[in-house]
Amino acid sequence: MAQIQAKPRQRSSIERFTPLKPVQDDAWSNIFKPPPNETAEEKRERLVRQQEAQRVSREIDEGILESKKALEKKKKAVKVLLLGQAESGKSTMLRNFQLAFCPTYFHGEALIWKTIIQLNLIGSMKKLLSIVEEELEISSPRSRSPTGSTSTSLSDHHRRARMRLLPLLSMETNLTRQLLPEHYDPSRTPEICVRAGSGWKSVLERVTLERRVPPGGPQRRPMTSDGRSKDDPTLVLAASKDDIISLWEDEAIQGVLTRRGVCLEDTPGFFLNDTARIATINYEPTEEDIVRARLRTFGVEEHRFVQENGSEWYIYDVGGSRSMRPQWVPYFDDVQAIIFLAPLSFNQVLEEDKQVNRLEDSIYLWKEVCRNPLLARANIILFFNKMDILKKTLESGIMVQTYVPSYGRTPNDVENVTRYFKEKFRAYHKRLSPRPRTFFCHETSAIDTKATQAVLAGVRDGILRLHLEELNVI
Repeated sequence: MAQIQAKPRQRSSIERFTPLKPVQDDAWSNIFKPPPNETAEEKRERLVRQQEAQRVSREIDEGILESKKALEKKKKAVKVLLLGQAESGKSTMLRNFQLAFCPTYFHGEALIWKTIIQLNLIGSMKKLLSIVEEELEISSPRSRSPTGSTSTSLSDHHRRARMRLLPLLSMETNLTRQLLPEHYDPSRTPEICVRAGSGWKSVLERVTLERRVPPGGPQRRPMTSDGRSKDDPTLVLAASKDDIISLWEDEAIQGVLTRRGVCLEDTPGFFLNDTARIATINYEPTEEDIVRARLRTFGVEEHRFVQENGSEWYIYDVGGSRSMRPQWVPYFDDVQAIIFLAPLSFNQVLEEDKQVNRLEDSIYLWKEVCRNPLLARANIILFFNKMDILKKTLESGIMVQTYVPSYGRTPNDVENVTRYFKEKFRAYHKRLSPRPRTFFCHETSAIDTKATQAVLAGVRDGILRLHLEELNVI
């Protein structure tokens, strides 16, 4: 049999070896290609520019790489959205979370919150002085009836006390203007409010320290013998303590408040009952004081926590004003849980719209959150917050049926009222959720730190367990 001799396979033109042109290390050689007739000095300058450009490029590349790593790490973190209408207690709940799981960070901000607490106290006194002024106006000669009678029990004693406390108001205005330097108008801003991400904590810390150790020079503030600025809120409050207590505890003024239906004790950031303790030179805020402090925020604040077990958490505190609500949803489609605060304030209206009932607004927002497809994967944890105020409201004889006719003749007590609204929220949760999810509900008073921390511990463990299941870790 003839043997078949294999011929060597001819390589195609593609396979034939073709010398390659040298590959440039990077694009810089083309950018900094030496021009014709380059001098030694020009070459030196060109190489310096090239090295600097390469250094900047490396820094940019490293920054992009670090950002990518941080983003990947953040994707594995637990992300929680804190929702609820304005004054529902979101920031108070956040501080409870900090106190429970990041106490070092919490206590490190005590100096900042001391000033906020002092401003809260002054703010409550400002409201009280406004009422006193209105009552005194009623009793003025030009406001009296033809018979000469007046409809108020306030006297010149109250007028003089009010005059002595007016410096408190100017101090509040000055401090707030430093905290909110842009477009601050005290006549249009009934309470202190800051924009998220504005660095207000750094500003407040700097202002506070400057009052203690002011800079030298011709603008130096008048000082006391112990090195304090004379416009320090601590000094002004301490000097006004007796007048504040006297005016707040005055029977005639309490009668005016009762007649007008004003209950300052139920307003956020109320500290008038603690004046004797707070309006002192050596005042240091307690944990409860910091949790109770009121500071209104606009926008979304991101708070990062590292738990003792090493897990990383991000909690987003979303401003609750109605105008902001359409803006935040698209940014939080990857959150694992939503903590929704809904005080059962059935007899109150929104501060920003007196025609809207607070509870109706909470239910409306709850329905919007439940039905939103972007939040379908998040577990929603409902908190009936401010249960202490609900208890006080019901005990005062205010009937739920007056504001919620469907409540009918069900007993007007905390247990039945809570059960009724829990079923309402549960029904909306079940009917509107795009996919089945468990209904969680807790009853809290956010200013009761110990009880709230116990609830948050269980909530934290539950959220973490669900997150680990989602990552297929357990």
